Amino acid sequence: MINRGKKNIVMIAYSNYMTDARIRREAETLASTQEYEVTVLALKKGKRERLYTNGGVIVQELSTSKYQGKILFRYLLSYLKFMLEAFRLCNRLYFKGKVWAFHVHNLPNFLILAAIIPRILGGKLILDIHDSVPETYAAKFGNLSRGLLFRLLCLEEAMCCKLANRIICVNHVQKDVLIRRGLDPSKTSISMNVPDPKIFNQQDSDKSGDKGGRGFKLVYHGTLAKRLGIDLTIKAVARLINKIPGLEFYVLGCGDDQEEFKGLAKALGVDQFVHFAGMTPLEELTRILKGMDLGIMANRKNVATELMLPVKMIELIALGVPVVAPRLKAIEYYFNEEMVSYFEPENVDSLANSILALFRDGTRREKQVQKAKGFLEQYGWEIHQCALLDLYMHL
Repeated sequence: MINRGKKNIVMIAYSNYMTDARIRREAETLASTQEYEVTVLALKKGKRERLYTNGGVIVQELSTSKYQGKILFRYLLSYLKFMLEAFRLCNRLYFKGKVWAFHVHNLPNFLILAAIIPRILGGKLILDIHDSVPETYAAKFGNLSRGLLFRLLCLEEAMCCKLANRIICVNHVQKDVLIRRGLDPSKTSISMNVPDPKIFNQQDSDKSGDKGGRGFKLVYHGTLAKRLGIDLTIKAVARLINKIPGLEFYVLGCGDDQEEFKGLAKALGVDQFVHFAGMTPLEELTRILKGMDLGIMANRKNVATELMLPVKMIELIALGVPVVAPRLKAIEYYFNEEMVSYFEPENVDSLANSILALFRDGTRREKQVQKAKGFLEQYGWEIHQCALLDLYMHL
């Protein structure tokens, strides 16, 4: 697993590697150079853990599978099991092959402890903050933003950031919040969660005209959780089903609340128009998304979603699909009214009206797609991959 002719990087991620676009993008970017060998320690996807190579990256699955539920204690147990497995393997690799750097992807932050001994002995350690832990768990497990648990999670965040040599944030809004909590800005950089242009590009998309009588297809792809508003979109579909001929809503992904969403669609009498397709490999996903008319981001408003710039939204934009999105801080920071169609968060009528307006105005959809490209020109992966390589060069 170790190449002594290159600088060896071990990434640690409580995630399924093949379906995590951000981790794959960063790992493959580093592995594509002549300087680095990248090994990723990831979750088990099937019944047995595997060791395989993909895109020049060595992937070692550990015996832990992803926990999907709503019990905080079960989450912690799953995280701890994964961390302890990674701890054992990190130490073995470090002492065997002198791994040069460990790159830890949260959640949780304390996965950084898997490489604590190499860090003490002089190894390099990077913490890649995909999501801010205090805000994420405040949103997932109730309004904890003023409680003891929130303060403890802020303390955990501060300690883990202190251990890291470098910290990567996913956007400027998130970085500002962490700096206000005491994060050292001098060791912090931004690697935005933007799509890989090799996978997400508009080539071969059929976005011309109004597509005649083939219906109007809405899509959401990602985690199926109430905090992300899939139920709000299903309610909007129920209000629009008699106003938009051939309306269909495709839900791609899996998550804790999938069965509840299916039950809601059935209760509202729109289950034949709402299609749950499960997880899809990235390469197949792009083909499906290119056939959609409108992407829906319906995140509820809370302390976590205010800091999120959904990569799923940017993937749709990269594929030439116009997007409807809620007025949330991080989204509004980067996108103006010409780039996306906004609606008021958690307001089903506002969401339905935005969808209907875009259905009726094909020219507006096309203009929105063209304007949104400006974001990728300014913040696309071609720019951020240079920042990532520069971070490693100066590490």
